[in-house]
Amino acid sequence: MQARTAIEGGADAAAAGPKRRLRMAPKLAYRNLFHDKVSLFVTLIGIVFSVVLLSFQSGIYLGIERTIAAVLDQTKGELWVVPIGTKSVDDPSLLPGREKYTVLSVPGVENVETLSMGFARWRKQHGGATTVLVVGSDWNAGGLKPWNVIDGSVDQLAAPKMVAVDRTYFKDLDVKGLGDPAEINGMTVKVGAITNKIRSFTTMPYIFTTLGRAQIMLGAAQEQGSYALVSLKPDADVAKVQETIQARLPDAEVLTRESFRNRSINYWLFHTAAGSGLIAGTALAIIVGIVIVAQTLYASTKDHLNEFATLRALGASAGYIIQVILLQALFSAIVGYALGMTLTLGIFKLAENTTLNVVMTPGLAGLLFATTIAMCMFAAISAIFKVIRIDPAGVFSR
Repeated sequence: MQARTAIEGGADAAAAGPKRRLRMAPKLAYRNLFHDKVSLFVTLIGIVFSVVLLSFQSGIYLGIERTIAAVLDQTKGELWVVPIGTKSVDDPSLLPGREKYTVLSVPGVENVETLSMGFARWRKQHGGATTVLVVGSDWNAGGLKPWNVIDGSVDQLAAPKMVAVDRTYFKDLDVKGLGDPAEINGMTVKVGAITNKIRSFTTMPYIFTTLGRAQIMLGAAQEQGSYALVSLKPDADVAKVQETIQARLPDAEVLTRESFRNRSINYWLFHTAAGSGLIAGTALAIIVGIVIVAQTLYASTKDHLNEFATLRALGASAGYIIQVILLQALFSAIVGYALGMTLTLGIFKLAENTTLNVVMTPGLAGLLFATTIAMCMFAAISAIFKVIRIDPAGVFSR
């Protein structure tokens, strides 16, 4: 009955003018699509799976990018002095020392702050230990300070033994709130401030404290740090100052903040297994979506070959039939995307308080919508090839 209705609707469209055919194409596409609900269900499952996987992979990518660059994005200054061979901001080592005074003597430099970072052993109050990434700076002089503080205050970290930890890592660090004790490389410490959602890509918790305290924990000299953060005067030529500093510090690298940011992101995403897995997962999502949608649209078109042949015999053009198939793919993409994005946002909500940082932005949502439509349109090509080869005369031989 529905097939006959589709033929009748298509016949009317074939006999009518271009405007009439344009109005009838969506109606015919809708009827073809919803005629076989099992086939439609399989199509939507494939699209939803692809949307969720693509969203998750893309969200992880953005989350990783922001996590890797979090420390850099929270700092001021145009230049970073880093140890030679540093691959990422999360791959710290110690500079030789006294870089601050050398840089301050360069014309155009306004301020230099030392940032001390390094891996340390956190001994839990109830037994056991884990590795943490200690970050020390003089934030009162313009250095890096903890952000997203939700309990306690940065000022409290000036008191003896105080450190800041992130709520995300409470379980890993065996702490529950302010005042809880622990030990870092043999030094007794207490939680003096709590941050929220400051995650490390390496999954090792950031522990913030004062510069002097961090230097003691990491075994660094008083004038030694991992990085030197350089702020320039407003009228300074960044490239010229960078070149001058590099000439005076041959045992270190001088990078702009943006270039160090890109280096850090590129290292983790394109030179480690984590990045390869992320790219492979994204490619898999696209391939799975195209294959499932293509198979379903092809099967649906094959089931309606006689109807399409009848429409061709009644005068419907190949362009009109192609339009119907593409509209079927478009309807599938819109419904599948809506369902998939709803499920994705629910998953992202559950991941908010975990160490996994996944991000969804309006721009990414729009890009995923366009990708879903393109994927479904590409998948419809196999069905289109089948239809345009139909011999209209074949309908009279049945």
